[in-house]
Amino acid sequence: MTTTARATVQHDDHQVRVTRWDFEPGTRTGHHRHEHDYVVVPVVDGQISAHASDGSVTVSQLRAGQSYARAAGAEHDVVNTGDAFLAFVEIELKDTSPTP
Repeated sequence: MTTTARATVQHDDHQVRVTRWDFEPGTRTGHHRHEHDYVVVPVVDGQISAHASDGSVTVSQLRAGQSYARAAGAEHDVVNTGDAFLAFVEIELKDTSPTP
């Protein structure tokens, strides 16, 4: 079994990147740093653990349709620590300046 969650980029332009993440239990994103502010929209309920570079771990319960936002600079490895399939959509805000 693979240990890496599946990332599917659904849209990518100069303003936003939309990626769907699909996780089987125990799979992870791999360590990464967010270069942009982002919003996460869970597709199904589930539980994740975010493992930060400093060794701290934050456990979160995700609820389908209940989004949350984080600022650029977050650095972590996200793991599906629940016992069921998990999916969420991540929306990265690349350029928020108005278009002329």
